[in-house]
Amino acid sequence: MSSKTKRVRDKWRGKTWYMVTAPRYFGDVELGAVPVDEPEKLIGRTVDSTLYDITGDFSHQYLKMYFQISEIDGKTARTVFKGHEYSRDYLRSLVRRRTTKVDGLFNIVTKDGYILRIAVSAFTLSRVRTSQEKAIRAIMARIMKEKANSLTLDQFAQEMVLGKIASDIYNEAKKMAPLRHVGVRNSKLVTPVAQLPKRTEEGEPKAEAEAA
Repeated sequence: MSSKTKRVRDKWRGKTWYMVTAPRYFGDVELGAVPVDEPEKLIGRTVDSTLYDITGDFSHQYLKMYFQISEIDGKTARTVFKGHEYSRDYLRSLVRRRTTKVDGLFNIVTKDGYILRIAVSAFTLSRVRTSQEKAIRAIMARIMKEKANSLTLDQFAQEMVLGKIASDIYNEAKKMAPLRHVGVRNSKLVTPVAQLPKRTEEGEPKAEAEAA
């Protein structure tokens, strides 16, 4: 056995495997196992998957999900929702000639104090006037603020990635102009992982995080 092979084996022998799981509000779905020599090194690490991995619905493959490890429970690495985004191919497929893409960028604070940066896009069936774009963007801003004020991070993340928030925006904005698609195409949790509260067995936070 070469000394190089022995060093590689010794390196892996000192590591322990931990199963990374999605948050409880996404079903505690297993996202994969990761090796580490010291479990504390996992805190703050981001792992990715797709919404399809969470729901088992093939039509959800276009949506990438990101989770951040926030605590270690035995051999389980528990996570919080870190953000999501449309895949490039899916986003590109939504663009059409002679139509308008209305974008809205928002910083919101959820009911339990988490800060997120959100990007919403509405795709029209034909070109629209600037005044219509402004009206659609105003609807996005209003609904985002209302949702953030009334929902915890857990609830907001679920409604966002499963399309409930986009549906609410669509139903209001279609009164301003004919729409083909509305979606929350990107989100990012801004609150640092150090400020994220640990979860109880019931999945509720032990203490609210302070807004940064």
